[in-house]
Amino acid sequence: MPDYQRSAKVKASPDALFDYLSDIRNLPKYFSRMTSAKSAGPEEVQVTADVHGKQEEGKAKFHVDKSAKKLKWSSEGPNDYHGELEVTGDGNASEVTVKLHTKRTEKEEIELGLQKTVDNIVRLVEQHGTKAA
Repeated sequence: MPDYQRSAKVKASPDALFDYLSDIRNLPKYFSRMTSAKSAGPEEVQVTADVHGKQEEGKAKFHVDKSAKKLKWSSEGPNDYHGELEVTGDGNASEVTVKLHTKRTEKEEIELGLQKTVDNIVRLVEQHGTKAA
């Protein structure tokens, strides 16, 4: 079962960056392919994503650990899809790491989507800041 990981340096404080990334309303701004996200109850999120040109909807578990600066998510289904996002650093320098686990076999597509996600985070935060991004 493949695991994937990407990291990037971000010019923002870890606290501000994590606050931005953990806000459900911001998920579609940086997660590659996600087109909408809203709370669906305690530790659940309702998401819509563009999957090969088709809008797919579903619920996912979404856990925010503010003290560890980690997000964890998972969705039910045949792909055993789950992931984690972690912010580390100090001052105005952070590193964001996104990890994914899935049984899907489209390795190149998954790696490209993961790279787009971390690139989106860097671009949004460094161009617009953690408040307006």
